[in-house]
Amino acid sequence: MKLKLLPMEFTVCQLPEGAMIDFTAPYCFFAKTDEETSLVCPTALCPKHTLNRRDGWLALKIEGPLDFSLIGVLAGVAGTLAEAGVPIFAVSTYDTDYVLFEKEHRENALKALADAGHRIGA
Repeated sequence: MKLKLLPMEFTVCQLPEGAMIDFTAPYCFFAKTDEETSLVCPTALCPKHTLNRRDGWLALKIEGPLDFSLIGVLAGVAGTLAEAGVPIFAVSTYDTDYVLFEKEHRENALKALADAGHRIGA
């Protein structure tokens, strides 16, 4: 699998109802349910007012587009990282998946993925 390490740090946060979000950001993953509103975005563009937030995430893009009929793409990357003891936060778009991990796990995560045969570019 070909992966791309994105060049910025990300924040995973929980927002209050009605929070203003900058949808012009190059990466912005937004989810809303009946219980919460969540956002993953570059740390530099994170809204000032959050209910909860975790900074310091790095993101790997699984190079796509990925066909919906493909099986186990995200599981393969997630499983490799789980075996290496690296916790993840995954988000998906129509074309591909993104796997985030905290920057303190960078060396271990990239080594585990490379050892498993994944190609990692910048």
